[in-house]
Amino acid sequence: MSLKNIGVLAFARVVKLLANVTKLAAYPFHYLFPNKRFTIPERAAPWWQSSKPAKVPRIIWQTNFTDKATLPVYLNYLFNRLMAPSFEYRFMITEARARFIEENYPGEIHEAFSRLQVGAAQADFWRVLVLQKHGGVYLDIDAHAVWPLARIVKPEMEELYVTTRRGEISNYFIASKPENPHIARIAQSIQHNIENEADGNIFELTGPGVFNKVLPRNEVRTASYRYTCNQGNFTNEYFQYIDKPQGKWTKEQNQIDVVRKR
Repeated sequence: MSLKNIGVLAFARVVKLLANVTKLAAYPFHYLFPNKRFTIPERAAPWWQSSKPAKVPRIIWQTNFTDKATLPVYLNYLFNRLMAPSFEYRFMITEARARFIEENYPGEIHEAFSRLQVGAAQADFWRVLVLQKHGGVYLDIDAHAVWPLARIVKPEMEELYVTTRRGEISNYFIASKPENPHIARIAQSIQHNIENEADGNIFELTGPGVFNKVLPRNEVRTASYRYTCNQGNFTNEYFQYIDKPQGKWTKEQNQIDVVRKR
């Protein structure tokens, strides 16, 4: 292990400790202020502009069913801003995702997207389509960089995917240039799954299962989550879905057809 990787791991563990402390503190905070929410902006300019050109545009993309966040989710957002001061920030709620698809992918793609009835599946499809159009770095709403993002996604990189503890590619962190053929293949595979009403399990229908099936591992650049991006340190399922009666997608997909029948 290189000295740099040791430093990243040490920093990530300190962040994890501090993040979990803030998460614990959020319980009494929201007990005292049960209706308090913080607004995540639709768009925020970078804190400063980098003079170095980069193949992956310096944009962070995130999405959620609402822009009204609990304290842990908002702190997670603020931490990502701190770790990516030269990146623009863009955020879309459910309705904004639908408008983006309708405006930028009319026809068959929009029709396929419109058949998805679970927000997580919609977010899965949207993230690859928005990266294919604009490029940038996608992060799940509970994910955070473990090192300055500009040092993770270096200027010469065209793409970067995160791998899990088991060595599989996940989709909670994706960095890509616009018009990436690998992202295009993922989008096509998701569209095919929807049109053929494939397995109703979101993981395989629109999620990481598609990435692991489609991406040629010997051709794409990957990095372990340990040195890239972690999930669930600042927040958890309770704070993420406190205002969503349906709960997490793992529950919702068992209550409704993920793909609307024709």
